[in-house]
Amino acid sequence: MSFDLLLSNISKLISLTTEETDLFTSLLKSKSLAKGEYLLREGTVCRHDSFVTRGCLKAYYQDENGFEHIIDFLVEEWWANDLYSLFTQTPARSNIKAIEDSELLQISKSDLEILYQKVPKFERFFRMLFQNAYITQREQINSALSAGAEERYLSFLQKKPYAQKRFSQKDIASYLGVTPQFLSSLKKKIGRVNVD
Repeated sequence: MSFDLLLSNISKLISLTTEETDLFTSLLKSKSLAKGEYLLREGTVCRHDSFVTRGCLKAYYQDENGFEHIIDFLVEEWWANDLYSLFTQTPARSNIKAIEDSELLQISKSDLEILYQKVPKFERFFRMLFQNAYITQREQINSALSAGAEERYLSFLQKKPYAQKRFSQKDIASYLGVTPQFLSSLKKKIGRVNVD
């Protein structure tokens, strides 16, 4: 089990001693998901925070008509969880599903508490992580309410340049809140503009 990607990610925000690194890595478990498998299903409790080392997942809500509303795509170096469920230990309202074969490193909520006590700087790390997640979510909501579909699509591609290769058009459309047909015509329109 390689921890390199995760430790590199953590080192951007905090510095760890060898002993602190050893304690942290001793609390991690690896998890593999095949494409189509769930990391979390609506109605179950989120008991782990999971770091994606390889692959891609989507986090989404499903409405009463069975339509998916994608909240986010989780790729390498992203954390995958339902924070509300993780913190409150109540049933999740969202699903997290692998859209590629994926590898993750997980830490349980109880081990996270141990980590906070023994290595307090991890509280700072996760506080900054959750703070950034909150800011990103607010920006996403503001964009959904105030920006047009074309602006949202171009912003999405700028933030996730790998999107068209890794995500289906149906999933991208769901994330943007448009139909796949509308997205297709939007892509054609943008293509024509770029050619002119």
